Amino acid sequence: MASEEAAVTMVNYYTPITPQLRSKPVYIQYSHHRELKTDNLPNQRSQTALQAVNAVQSGSVAVTSARADERGLLPGQGSVLRIIVENLFYPVTLDVLYQIFSKFGSVLRIITFTKNNQFQALLQYADPAYAYHAKMALDGQSIYTGSCTLRIDFSKLTSLKVKYNNDKSRDFTRIDLPSGDVQPPVEPCVAAAFGKKPLILGLPVPSVPGALGCLAVTTSPLSGHVAAPSVTGVPGNSVLLVRNLNPEAITPHGLFILFGVYGDVHRVKIMFKKKENALVQMADAAQAQLAISHLNGQRLYGRVLRATFSKHQTVQLPREGQEDQGLTKDYSNSPLHRFKKPGSKNFQNIFPPSATLHLSNIPHSVTVDDLKNLFASTGSTVKAFRFFQKNCKMALIQLGSVEEAVHALIELHNHDLGENHHLRVSFSKSTI
Repeated sequence: MASEEAAVTMVNYYTPITPQLRSKPVYIQYSHHRELKTDNLPNQRSQTALQAVNAVQSGSVAVTSARADERGLLPGQGSVLRIIVENLFYPVTLDVLYQIFSKFGSVLRIITFTKNNQFQALLQYADPAYAYHAKMALDGQSIYTGSCTLRIDFSKLTSLKVKYNNDKSRDFTRIDLPSGDVQPPVEPCVAAAFGKKPLILGLPVPSVPGALGCLAVTTSPLSGHVAAPSVTGVPGNSVLLVRNLNPEAITPHGLFILFGVYGDVHRVKIMFKKKENALVQMADAAQAQLAISHLNGQRLYGRVLRATFSKHQTVQLPREGQEDQGLTKDYSNSPLHRFKKPGSKNFQNIFPPSATLHLSNIPHSVTVDDLKNLFASTGSTVKAFRFFQKNCKMALIQLGSVEEAVHALIELHNHDLGENHHLRVSFSKSTI
């Protein structure tokens, strides 16, 4: 650290609360070294990382290729980066990526796309040195607190070819390119819901020493924590139209539980005259977008579910005396909302539907066989099961298919296991 005082402050801060880095605990204590000498290290990664962090914090990255070569830029580390955004709880647009990555040097081109249910981008810098420093400083950082985490690698491509300047791709060296006759994609609708510029607020840097906490996309690069768009009151459409449902099997409660994996569901309405269709009102447009990206095309009760934004701005409750058959439900005050608490760990554990489910809040008296039998009772084939070693209140269970896991989650989330414990079920990125 810069001074002994800063080191004392850091140790004092992190002693009572152990920090986590990629889910691993980090323990901090004083070293017997008075200072570090890094000039002649054969591996220059630590030096480069330090210089990248310092450059970003001072708001300037002025490097040449020669200096980058000197610092260990390897062949194959070109000017094109491949970026994957994990835990995509809020929409990330091409403009947001430009604001973040242009802090490191001149960005020439960006192409965004979705692959394997993940938002990805290819970004080309004017110089490999800029790409190198951006990767060193930004890989593993989160755009918003606890969500939208960047995973960055060098691409094998040496250059990007952009045909159209629009919300999906842009060549900043060619303002003459057409926008292309693209169908209006879902993301720009949501971007529009936040206004032309993303609603991203840079809050002051905490007085406690810490590394790059989150990426504040403001005039001051990496200025500290970012307030994500508020969970309520975001202008734009938060109502989804869900089509091609199985009318024999679907219920408002089933839609509430399934869509509740990706946001807080306020109201559900299954259409009285056409029960294959339903309206689902989320807490905001960002959560609606997230539900679309993860659930559209998912199999549910033997049919392929289709989810899009609805033209309705709200789901109307039936008037008193109006026949409804219990098809419209208000869940505004439900205790089962996963994302009520700001900074909840649930924000960090949002994954696409998968055959493996994460189970939590399991009482000690419940055994492996109890849980296997419970899931088998829903018609699921249990392929594998294991309790977490360090925490037997949590477990992973692998079922026969993704569709089976979706059905089991709907049926068993909040299932009463006794001893005042209700089972919590969510999709897992792990396999057993």
